[in-house]
Amino acid sequence: MENEQSNLSQKQQEYWKKNTRMISILLIIWASVSLVAGIILAVPFSHIQFFGVPLSFWFAQQGSILTFLVIIFFYAIKMDKLDKEYDVQEVILSEEGGSK
Repeated sequence: MENEQSNLSQKQQEYWKKNTRMISILLIIWASVSLVAGIILAVPFSHIQFFGVPLSFWFAQQGSILTFLVIIFFYAIKMDKLDKEYDVQEVILSEEGGSK
C-alpha cells in the first residue's frame, strides 16, 4: 500500500511537471510573438504592409490574439493526450448515466 502511494505521488509529480513545462513554453511563445513582433521589431515591420496596415501594427493588434487562440487549441489537444497517458481523463457524463 505504501509503495503504491509513493508511485502515485511520483506519477502525479511527472504529470504536473510536464503540464507546467508545456504551459511555460506556450506562454513564452505567446509573449515572444507579442513583444518581439509587436514592439521590438516594430520599426522594421512598419515598412511591410499586411492587409493594408503595417505588419508591426497587425502583430500588436491581431497577431498576438490569433497566436493565443492557436495556443489554446494546441494546449487542449496536448493535454487530452497527456491526460490519457497518465490516466486522468475528465469524466464525461452521458445522458444514460448523468440524468436521473
